[in-house]
Amino acid sequence: MSVIRSCPNCDQKNRIPSAHLADTGRCGACKNALPPVNEPLAADTALFDDIIQNARVPVLVDFWAEWCGPCRMAAPEVARTAADLAGQAIVLKVDSDRNQQLAARYNVRGIPNFAVFAGGKLVHQQAGLVGHDQMEAWLKSAAIATATASA
Repeated sequence: MSVIRSCPNCDQKNRIPSAHLADTGRCGACKNALPPVNEPLAADTALFDDIIQNARVPVLVDFWAEWCGPCRMAAPEVARTAADLAGQAIVLKVDSDRNQQLAARYNVRGIPNFAVFAGGKLVHQQAGLVGHDQMEAWLKSAAIATATASA
């Protein structure tokens, strides 16, 4: 599975395999650098499963809903986390109303609900509003644990 990203230089649409979302690539048209994904990606179940299984960096998942006030308050913090850790982590947003089975798979009962995955496994989960500093700490901790486990 892949994600379509537009080149910041020429606006050409490029298909990026999920395993390479955290890598710097090259635009197929203008050959300029395509930076790692630096914003939250909206994910359905298929994209979620693909990224969780294939990502070579930790993944933060924000389970949210449009009607949820705290979720709207968390959105800028989630976006900042994606920007701050571009190339070091991937951030997904899962609409828990549209993807109820996926939310149920992780016992999401309250939103916002944040889950961190590393090496295809859930390593941390917490409901409630938190700042980007906490989200980044979870991701950095997951990266260290993954590096230590594979060493």
